[in-house]
Amino acid sequence: MIPPLDKSSDAPVDPALAERVAALNARFRHHSATEVMKGAMRDAGHIALVSSFGAESVVLLHMAAVIDRKVPVLFIDTEMLFTETLVYQSEVSERLGLKNVRIIRAADIAKHDPDNTLHQRDTDACCALRKTVPLNNALAEFDGWITGRKRFQSGTRAALDFFEIEEGTGRIKVNPLAHWAPEDVRNYMEENRLPRHPLVAKGYPSIGCAPCTSPVKPGEDPRAGRWRDQDKEECGIHFVNGKMVRTGATS
Repeated sequence: MIPPLDKSSDAPVDPALAERVAALNARFRHHSATEVMKGAMRDAGHIALVSSFGAESVVLLHMAAVIDRKVPVLFIDTEMLFTETLVYQSEVSERLGLKNVRIIRAADIAKHDPDNTLHQRDTDACCALRKTVPLNNALAEFDGWITGRKRFQSGTRAALDFFEIEEGTGRIKVNPLAHWAPEDVRNYMEENRLPRHPLVAKGYPSIGCAPCTSPVKPGEDPRAGRWRDQDKEECGIHFVNGKMVRTGATS
C-alpha cells in the first residue's frame, strides 16, 4: 500500500494566516506577475517554486532567475519522464543560472511498483507514489510554494487569486500567472527568447510522464494527450481539505 499523505484534512485555518493572505491579495491585486513573484519571495516566508519543466514552465523559471537565482526549485523526477524533459531540465537550469534546483524522487518505488506497471493498473496510485507524496514530503520544510496555475485553464480556477491557503496543509500557494491568457505566455517566451520544450514542436502541448502522455491532434484540447481515454485530468499535486483533487491543468 502506498503511504498516505501525512496531513490532517480537519486542521482549522489559522486566522492570522488567513488575514495575511488576504492582505497579500489586496496589496498585489493590480500588480504584474513579476511583482507578485517578488512579493511572494519576500513576504510569504520560506517558499519554493515547483516546476515540471514542461511546456510553459520556463516562464516562471525565468522570472525566478531574474529575481533570485538561489530560490529553491523543486523538480519531481517520477523516473517515467521523457528523456527530452530530463535534458530540457538540465539545459534550462544551466542557461538561467538557477543555483538551487532540487531533484525529488520517491524513495520506495521498488517496493510499491517493482515492475513499473502500476500506471497500467491504477494511474491515481502511480501518480501518488511517484509524484504527489514525494512532492508533499519535499514541501514540508516550506511555508508556501509557487505554481503556474492560471484562471483560463478550467472553470474551477476562474476566480483564482494570486495568494491562497492550501487547505489541510496551512501552506501559502502562490499563482503569479493567475490572470494570464495563453497569448501572454507565448509573448513572454518570445520576448525573452526562452527555449521551448522540444516535445512541443512534436505535438505535445502538455507534457507529463511518457507512458501517460500522447500527441495532441489539431483542434483537440491541449490536455487531451494526458491520460487519454481515461477519467483523469490531474496528477494530484493540488489539494482541497488535504486530499488530492482533479482540478484541471497544471503548469
